[in-house]
Amino acid sequence: MKRDSTGWYETTSVAGETVNAFIPNPLPPSPALDLSDRRQRLLERATVALGRLDSVTLLLPDPNIFLYAYVRREAVLSSQIEGTQSSLAQLLLFEMEQAPGVPLDDVQEVSNYVAALNHGLNRLQENFPLSNRLIREMHGILLSQGRGSNKSPGEFRRSQNWIGGTRPGNAHFVPPPPGHVEACMAQLEGFLHDTGNPYPTLIKAALAHVQFETIHPFLDGNGRIGRLLIAFILHHDRLLSQPLLYLSLYFKQHRSEYYRLLDVVRSEGDWETWLDFFLEGVEQIASNAVETAKRLLSLFQQDEQKIQMLGRAASTTLRVFRVLCEHPLTTLNSVCESTGLSFPASAKGMQQLEQLQIVSEITGQQRYRVFAYQQYLGILNEGTER
Repeated sequence: MKRDSTGWYETTSVAGETVNAFIPNPLPPSPALDLSDRRQRLLERATVALGRLDSVTLLLPDPNIFLYAYVRREAVLSSQIEGTQSSLAQLLLFEMEQAPGVPLDDVQEVSNYVAALNHGLNRLQENFPLSNRLIREMHGILLSQGRGSNKSPGEFRRSQNWIGGTRPGNAHFVPPPPGHVEACMAQLEGFLHDTGNPYPTLIKAALAHVQFETIHPFLDGNGRIGRLLIAFILHHDRLLSQPLLYLSLYFKQHRSEYYRLLDVVRSEGDWETWLDFFLEGVEQIASNAVETAKRLLSLFQQDEQKIQMLGRAASTTLRVFRVLCEHPLTTLNSVCESTGLSFPASAKGMQQLEQLQIVSEITGQQRYRVFAYQQYLGILNEGTER
């Protein structure tokens, strides 16, 4: 449905140029969304797929294993959309204190993303509301180190920004002037908590994501925070017991269509076409995540069976193996700390895993060796290759 523009323009001056900055109308859209039979079916399929995703973690010996892996995979994917070059393996190496660091700005950015996401999760688990304050806290952590640390971390912008182009005058899109940001974000926060909101959580998340990206309230990091907002809405509203749905891979795979549909909402008010795209992505990504969890479970079970064949050495080797299930890149020192095994026992268990071709040493060094659970990493890496 076309509603004409979903906001209005205000003429402002930026760097000596006159530009038209867009200020979005408050949510929900008016007139109301057209939830046709076809769109209702899309919503039902997406909701069912989320239900399967929420229940599949019960199959895993520890749901936190899947969350640990998926959070880091999401951090790599979401940061890649912003142009970073970090791989999942680089991120895991960067996080290992005993391993040689990977001193790359890109990896620092991705690590910041993980820290921001985990901070938000912890706050929600403390029953802190999903609010502008929480969003600013997460943003402060996201830009706390490395690139962007000079872009007012944790603060809504006080200057005009723009999207695309080399300067305001040839920008693809100019978000609201800084004087409107606080009010626009307050309206968005109100929409997130409005019990009179006529739409289910999935639709609320779809609308809120576009609104956040349109407001572009920060000088940097808007895309990453805006994508996190989707997962946090679904978790906060208890559609997912863990925030396991991340759409960065879908947005990365359909990047041009994603940006086109954001523009169509702003210029024509066509929320419905965006909603169709969003719901199809939720169903696809949730279904893929379920398959990934099942594949990981199958991998763990197959490799445990191999280890059980070792006889007397199986017990120690299994303890080492379970560390790798939690952290697919690890060191012998980390194994000792996690298991309480002696260094010789940890080394012997790791040697058994190497002989079974479950793990491989990736540095080629005699000291500071790093061991990788390669098949596990291979499953996680799917879609993160640039």
